[in-house]
Amino acid sequence: MGTILGALEGLEGESIQRVLDYVLGRLSLSRPTRGSSLAAPVAPPLSADGGKVRQISIRDLKEEKQPESLNQMAALVAYYLSEMAPAGEQKDEINSSDLEKYFKQAGFKLPRSIYQTLPNAAAAGYFDGTGGGKYRLNPVGYNLVVHGLPRGSETKKPPRAKKARKKKARR
Repeated sequence: MGTILGALEGLEGESIQRVLDYVLGRLSLSRPTRGSSLAAPVAPPLSADGGKVRQISIRDLKEEKQPESLNQMAALVAYYLSEMAPAGEQKDEINSSDLEKYFKQAGFKLPRSIYQTLPNAAAAGYFDGTGGGKYRLNPVGYNLVVHGLPRGSETKKPPRAKKARKKKARR
């Protein structure tokens, strides 16, 4: 306990809470409720062979996939919510409030207009609109997250050589 308190020394209020929330998330523990002094740990998901699988957070996924744009991050949030989020958080359709919540959790910079992000990502081909301001990740967006990120030097295509242009003879 002394080690934990020592590590938190120098932090104040909200900073302490963020650190504790992060640690609880990494350990797959739920936050204590007001009526209880300790929360029971949440059982981690099981793999197909019955072994325990570590629950990944949106921040971990963002650090692994390294999205470079708002459109990529929006696709990452939709993928996380449809494929990797804890059972109570999973959903197939997302909206702007989901983006704001998960951008903040991931530590990704918020855009000036969060409400325009999903329509822009849909125009880029990553989402299909489902009506009412909701969007569903389509196969292009899924493939971007699973197979296209991170975009490092090893996945970039070499620049194309420019063709020499013939000079026109002046008369």
